[in-house]
Amino acid sequence: MNDVLMLDAQADDGAISFARGFVRSDAFMLLFREGMGLVEQTAGYLDGEGRQDSAALPRAVALTYATESMRLTTRLMQIASWLLVQRAVAEGEMTAEQARAENNKVRIGEAMVSAIPEEAMRLPPALRELMAHSLRLQERIRHLESQMSGKVSPAEKLNPVQDQLADLQARLGFRR
Repeated sequence: MNDVLMLDAQADDGAISFARGFVRSDAFMLLFREGMGLVEQTAGYLDGEGRQDSAALPRAVALTYATESMRLTTRLMQIASWLLVQRAVAEGEMTAEQARAENNKVRIGEAMVSAIPEEAMRLPPALRELMAHSLRLQERIRHLESQMSGKVSPAEKLNPVQDQLADLQARLGFRR
């Protein structure tokens, strides 16, 4: 099973109920606006102030700047794609099957290893802030995606508190 939105499974599944409700919620719209706003903010920076910042950097740091700005752009395009697909499903413009096909093309992956900390500290502060914001947003979406698909990430599988809560819920007859 893919790490994608699965709306056409059984309606009583908790992950499905969460997914259906979440993509139609105010919380999703806030996330959507945040993600798309970050895309616009980053584009504005890279096309404007970022060009000036990049030109003023020593050659080695300029290479790091170029690498990190490409990683940032790639990450934001993945985020924007995911957000647009979820909004299309919520608005009835796309079926769950179409969403699965789209999400198979572009996945929200693990964060790419960024520059060595010493190198990253030499990057312009505005770029570092955009990178950090995009990484936080990416992690939130990865978490949401796992919740929506009903899959648990390896980190959650290793969480003893989560295991105890699941055990307690099962004993009390609650569905997770």
